[in-house]
Amino acid sequence: MLELYLKNPNELELRTVNSLPPPKDDEIKIQLIYGGICGSDLSVFKGKLPHATYPVRPGHELLGIVIEKGEHAAYDIGTRVVVLPNTYCGTCDLCTKGYTNICRNKKSLGINTDGGFSQQFVISSKYVLPIPDDLQDERAVLIEPFAVIVHAFKKVHVTKGTTVAIIGCGNEGMLAAALAHHLGAKVTAVDINPKKLELVRKIGDIRAITPQELKAETFDVVFEAAGTKSSVEQAVQLANPGGMIVLIGLAQEANFPIVHIVRNELTIQGTIIYQFPADYLQAMEYLRDRSFPIDPIVSKILPVTDYEYAYEMAASGNFGKVILSFKEVERQ
Repeated sequence: MLELYLKNPNELELRTVNSLPPPKDDEIKIQLIYGGICGSDLSVFKGKLPHATYPVRPGHELLGIVIEKGEHAAYDIGTRVVVLPNTYCGTCDLCTKGYTNICRNKKSLGINTDGGFSQQFVISSKYVLPIPDDLQDERAVLIEPFAVIVHAFKKVHVTKGTTVAIIGCGNEGMLAAALAHHLGAKVTAVDINPKKLELVRKIGDIRAITPQELKAETFDVVFEAAGTKSSVEQAVQLANPGGMIVLIGLAQEANFPIVHIVRNELTIQGTIIYQFPADYLQAMEYLRDRSFPIDPIVSKILPVTDYEYAYEMAASGNFGKVILSFKEVERQ
């Protein structure tokens, strides 16, 4: 069985490991179909995520099929599932209030516990959700990253005619632009990379510009998805009086003009991952709609044996989502 293994930062290899034992109790064994490479995967690879631990098997955007099940597992063999890669205890004060996404005892697959970039892996059936038959694999693999955006959009009201700015057109920014456009908003996407702007324009009628092209204009809702100090500070300046700013990116720090925020009654919302299963289910419904565009967002699907090239593509910043395929893979 093949798996990716990150011994230390920048030391990623594809290795052969023994087959896994049968799942027990509520566990299921999953045969992986696709795994998406996320920005956090790249941060762990580069050693830039402080809470990451090594060695670790990367991968948390995971789509697969159940091939074995424990006695008390919730799903049958043959069920296609998407994985929830963030555990929750269900008993801490935050979990009991419904904030399982910020559980005090959370572990994250591929970051501080082994992920799923492996031909097979075992996980509690508590952390998977079945996929509708009419949702094809190439769309279903986006459920986890798209659920992040679905959750972020629940912080604000976006509808037809809402003016929305998206700062940062990485994978999450492109998904945010696609959802805002789908909901009928007037969308402006901002990025410093012209190649990313070209991808965003392919989503639909979206104004895609560099920061320098922004004039003295403001927006009802601003989503910050670049995760830099300057982009967060720009987001505050781009919000209409009474406007909303949603911080999706993970900038370490930023300077806020408090008087400007107070006098203009701006609301700043932080958002992290998603509520499971609600945000996953909503993401599925959007993706089941064939009018929801994903083709510009998914740039490449590569066999896991091409993992070095796939990580290189993803890290370049010039592409959309890069996906590893684990279908019928053999070491070359």
